[in-house]
Amino acid sequence: MGLYPKNLNEYVASMGIPRGPKSKAFLVDPVNGSDTNPGTTWLAPLKSLEAAEALCTANQHDTVLFLAGATADNPTAEITWDKSYTHLIGIGSEVYGVGQRCRVVASSASIHNTITFSGNGCIVKNMQFNNEHASGAAVGIALVTGQRNFFEKVFFMCPTSQDANSYSLKITDGGENVFKDCTIGQHTLVRNAASFGLWIAKGAGEANPTRNKFLHCEFLSWSGSANHVLVKVATDVDVEAFTIQFEDCLFSNINGGSLLTAAIVDGATETHHRIYLRGSNNCVDGCTAVANPLTYVYTPDVEDAVSGLIMIAVAES
Repeated sequence: MGLYPKNLNEYVASMGIPRGPKSKAFLVDPVNGSDTNPGTTWLAPLKSLEAAEALCTANQHDTVLFLAGATADNPTAEITWDKSYTHLIGIGSEVYGVGQRCRVVASSASIHNTITFSGNGCIVKNMQFNNEHASGAAVGIALVTGQRNFFEKVFFMCPTSQDANSYSLKITDGGENVFKDCTIGQHTLVRNAASFGLWIAKGAGEANPTRNKFLHCEFLSWSGSANHVLVKVATDVDVEAFTIQFEDCLFSNINGGSLLTAAIVDGATETHHRIYLRGSNNCVDGCTAVANPLTYVYTPDVEDAVSGLIMIAVAES
């Protein structure tokens, strides 16, 4: 009992994850687990995230704990996290968005997007997602279509495929999601096509993915051409209320061939939308410009004669 002082439900409660009267907890251990186990104790973990998600019930704050280890979960099909108020927490070193060993890595040629978060109100922490499908088609790592989800210290790696329209993180339909201390993309694999780190677009439901926030996040690339984009807002985003906030974020491109045209490519067509750069530590490197166009990008005015609380349109200097 000394090694396991709490049952899984008590452990989840001690982490501050919401619990309800019917909440259950399941443990995934890709190294030592088996999908024939119940997954409800430390000694009988499941092997795969897919098996754990299937045991969860929506809207009761069930939680999946994912144990870090030398072996990743390698799904055989795309994962759909579609149960609202169902949480996923990695147990391992809490590095800030890079290199977690709580890993879900797709490699099958049939998996074009590793995981879709379509549920609402979910908490996802301390996880890494990747897609090692090599080439031949656009490949994605994570798609978010749900709303009011919270992602913290999650590493959305860039896919191995360099095909155009490949992406690390895509948000369609989903609104009011928060990403904190996350990393989108990486400095490891060269990007040589018109692919994206973060891609924001309308989804099949024709809803605009608005009011998403990124706090202390990193957008990374190692680009061999100017065609890759760290943050892409698609031209089909057309609602007046569209906003996106970046607070104290790093936009970093390692120049492997040419500078990126801009860190943010804003294709939204409604003339009243806003992209906010909040805080004093947003940094852009390896890009010719902050955004293209700059028209709807706002940042605090730091001129002595103007209140620092007033936001102004960004002007390149």
